[in-house]
Amino acid sequence: MGRILGIDFGEKRLGLALSDESHTLASPLAVYERTDCERDLQFLRDLVAQYRITEIVLGLPVNMDGSLGPKAEQALEFKRLLEEHLKLPVSTFDERLTTVEAERVLLQANLSRKKRKAKRDTLAAVLILQGYLLTKSSSVQDQAGIT
Repeated sequence: MGRILGIDFGEKRLGLALSDESHTLASPLAVYERTDCERDLQFLRDLVAQYRITEIVLGLPVNMDGSLGPKAEQALEFKRLLEEHLKLPVSTFDERLTTVEAERVLLQANLSRKKRKAKRDTLAAVLILQGYLLTKSSSVQDQAGIT
């Protein structure tokens, strides 16, 4: 079983997280500073090969009222590019409040503003991926009749 890559999508940076092979635990991987579309896709292609990634989950920045704004539309366009160029299934996961939660966790860790900024995107990616893994696990348990 391959790994799942979690992406916290941003115009300037991508926060990246990686699942273990059993799809139980999400771990921080890196923050990628975006350059241009082709280089971004090549970087992700290399990650897919290096970590034997078989699926991607992309954070979808849904508005608090459930509507999709301009940032969500950009994320959906990025999803389309990923599917087209990486030939992998790409799911979206509602990322409402993940950045807020990441910031809260980092504040509790008493990190400086500079250190929080460096870690916020990967932690948001971890929260997106872990939420997706929990949802996926619950769905499998429900189908199997496990409570």
